[in-house]
Amino acid sequence: MSDFNTALRENDDVQVIELCGYLDAHTAPQLESAFSDLISKKKYKIVANFEKLKYISSAGLGVFMAFIETIRENNGDIKFASMIPSVYNIFDLLGFPMLYEFFNSEEEAINKFKHN
Repeated sequence: MSDFNTALRENDDVQVIELCGYLDAHTAPQLESAFSDLISKKKYKIVANFEKLKYISSAGLGVFMAFIETIRENNGDIKFASMIPSVYNIFDLLGFPMLYEFFNSEEEAINKFKHN
């Protein structure tokens, strides 16, 4: 049914989580696990690459809200990159652009961390 996976890689001190497929209530625990793992390793500079994400539900959105406070308390952030319009529209509708930074490319998001 719901097909979702993440791939994690590091670019200097920035962690990139690639999201692929459909992020919903059934698959959100996979993303929660990825964030928990990064936080346990004290990795707080995170870029979420949405290039291959086709769909996100409110449960998926909730994952980002669940971890952002802890990440920002540790001088980190989650930056969003490479979102398709239909996924961006969901974030936009719920006011996420006031809370998070969105970038057209992963490279732009990574560079924002390097130039803060």
